Amino acid sequence: MSSLKDKYKTFKYQFDVAKRVFKDEAFYQTYRVSKEEGRKKGSRTEIISFLLDLIDGENYLEIGVRNPNDNFNKIKCKNKFSVDPGIEYKENPVDFKLTSDEFFKEMYNQNPEFPFNKKFDVIFIDGLHLADQVETDILNSLRFIKDTGFIVLHDCNPPTEFHARESFNFRNSPARGFWNGTTWKAFYKFRHHADLFSICFDSDWGVGVLSKNKYLGFNNLTLPIENPYFEIKSHFSNKNRYLNLQHFENWNKKVK
Repeated sequence: MSSLKDKYKTFKYQFDVAKRVFKDEAFYQTYRVSKEEGRKKGSRTEIISFLLDLIDGENYLEIGVRNPNDNFNKIKCKNKFSVDPGIEYKENPVDFKLTSDEFFKEMYNQNPEFPFNKKFDVIFIDGLHLADQVETDILNSLRFIKDTGFIVLHDCNPPTEFHARESFNFRNSPARGFWNGTTWKAFYKFRHHADLFSICFDSDWGVGVLSKNKYLGFNNLTLPIENPYFEIKSHFSNKNRYLNLQHFENWNKKVK
């Protein structure tokens, strides 16, 4: 009998929790904006392809591939290179089965099996979505990008604080499995570099683009940093300016 009572108490507790979650406004609103994000036009693939065409690019590097059918295989470019350690996708059919840190170490050491003598037209960073790692990836990429090239970052515009959580494994958040991490912090920080210019397209969870060249619509922010502690609510209040948010469909028509 006690076993049945324990099972009933457990079931009732789980039911009560589920009911509270279902009625929680944060869960509903977060679910809604997640759905809206998927309907925005201008995917990472479309943006990268447009940028390559814009400068007649021949060299493309992708960091953080997972399933190459999601993006890498769709990119048309003469010379393509892919980097992924294979944590999230076991098959991992990439060129370099390494972390980005390991890859760039071999590039610096001029390993002949690596394309260390190439300058890339576009480098797409979609690896670990934590600001310190994204910053490292950007700094390394700047060493191997052409002056006219683009460093593209995914997940720069999380729609809620739940999407911007640090822990990917916390799946009971209102954002469920959607995770942009803290990539936005690294992009916002580099927006303050006087020798870099940037834009963020408001689609596909925020596609940020950095360049040494000041293309149409690209700009930067002046120091000091207005949000020095990278507070998420302050960021949301000012994100159009902090990220230089633009609609890709409007921008690409102006630069064609």
